Amino acid sequence: MNALVPADKKLPAGEAGVGEAQQYLTFTLGGEMFAIAILNIKEIIEYGSLTTVPMMPEFVRGVINLRGRVVPVIDLSVRFGRQASEATKRTCNVIIEVQAEDETIDIGIVVDAVSEVLEIPASEIEPAPAFGAKIRADFISGMGKVNGKFVIILGLEKVLSVDEMAMLSGVGAGVGGAQ
Repeated sequence: MNALVPADKKLPAGEAGVGEAQQYLTFTLGGEMFAIAILNIKEIIEYGSLTTVPMMPEFVRGVINLRGRVVPVIDLSVRFGRQASEATKRTCNVIIEVQAEDETIDIGIVVDAVSEVLEIPASEIEPAPAFGAKIRADFISGMGKVNGKFVIILGLEKVLSVDEMAMLSGVGAGVGGAQ
């Protein structure tokens, strides 16, 4: 992650106050631009070496071995109710740390391409729309205005909710894996 953002540009965790800019990693998915706070990102790796796991929900692409640790990989496109992402030479796995009860879990998300790290001032972030977005409204934490265009800022606590994904996994397994 240090290669993405110079150390002097990083905001310490929890110190982005009102009106201050926060840094976001932007990426494309299905032709749309999304962003996630860099404080959640552990690293970005090349897509590949995926092991599929039977009887998982469709949005779980499989697992990877990350320095001896098993890391599940989520296809965000499928999680958003769309077609599975097609792997290209720009496809990446973004490894994100999420909190699940009292432990930190690494989860990989498949993105079409990583774009850049942007600083978006709090004054340039609008509330999530109640409707009209192509993904669930609770997945969106805000809409960042960048160069006259909107970037969808994802709320990872909802998108990668370990409890919700586990529940969906149990539902899928309970009916023979069918969704």
